[in-house]
Amino acid sequence: MATAAAAPARFGLYLDLIRWNRPAGWLLLLWPTLSALWIAADGWPGWHLLFVFVAGTVLMRSAGCCINDVADREFDRHVKRTASRPVTSGALSVGQALVFGAALALVAFALVLTTNPPAILMSLVGAAVTLVYPYAKRWFSMPQAVLGIAFSFGIPMAFAAAQGGREWTLAAVPAQAWWMLAGNGFWVLAYDTEYAMVDRDDDLRIGIQTSAITLGRFDVAAVMAFYAAYLGSWAWMGRRLGLDGYYLVGIAAAAAQVVWHYTLIRGRTREGCFKAFRLNHWVGFAVFAGVALDLALRR
Repeated sequence: MATAAAAPARFGLYLDLIRWNRPAGWLLLLWPTLSALWIAADGWPGWHLLFVFVAGTVLMRSAGCCINDVADREFDRHVKRTASRPVTSGALSVGQALVFGAALALVAFALVLTTNPPAILMSLVGAAVTLVYPYAKRWFSMPQAVLGIAFSFGIPMAFAAAQGGREWTLAAVPAQAWWMLAGNGFWVLAYDTEYAMVDRDDDLRIGIQTSAITLGRFDVAAVMAFYAAYLGSWAWMGRRLGLDGYYLVGIAAAAAQVVWHYTLIRGRTREGCFKAFRLNHWVGFAVFAGVALDLALRR
């Protein structure tokens, strides 16, 4: 009976490990990926690619949580917000977290195998970046830049899957995909700096490097500049790719949210910064909605 009763509790620990009750993380990955997929396919990409990228996004973000919590377990013990995470608290062992993360990543890779060689190659590069990121804060003063690459890699993967052929080459990914990745990286810098502002005092005490610490008193101004670079670059690229009115309405809706985020973070309170971070996925959704509507209704 005790074993049977423990099974649901153990299952709950794994759900906590992958932040199942906090979907904002994988939504931040999903919207730019789907935007790129719609652009690359010039509209509806089909059920197969949609399933691959939605399921793959959730799986890889979950696997990334496992890796991140193992890498940060010593730091997380000293941060009130993260001290109760399953690996940090000892409720799950390092081995259990790594095995679970590896299993999730393998399922995601199995999905990619149903696409084409360029997408498979891109997934391997993306996985390598995912493995590097948790350790970036030990080496770089702006580890959020590494996260920007990791959280944007679904963009070239989407182009590879929708437009790539059967050749084992990365040349199938067009230049616009890399421009979109670079632009999206600024969005990641914006929202993850907001996130870092929440834990700045704890991070200073334990010696972690973050963009919020590096930027100091210029943090709010930098976040706004990052948002502007993201929306400006995507607006420019979208127009070059033929997106028009509905797309620009989506960009404008995202920009309006950015203005609201400024009011949340300008006081640098933990509550305001965390709320801005947590609701950032609506910025990405606004851009995706503009892409999808423009491509659907211009026909």
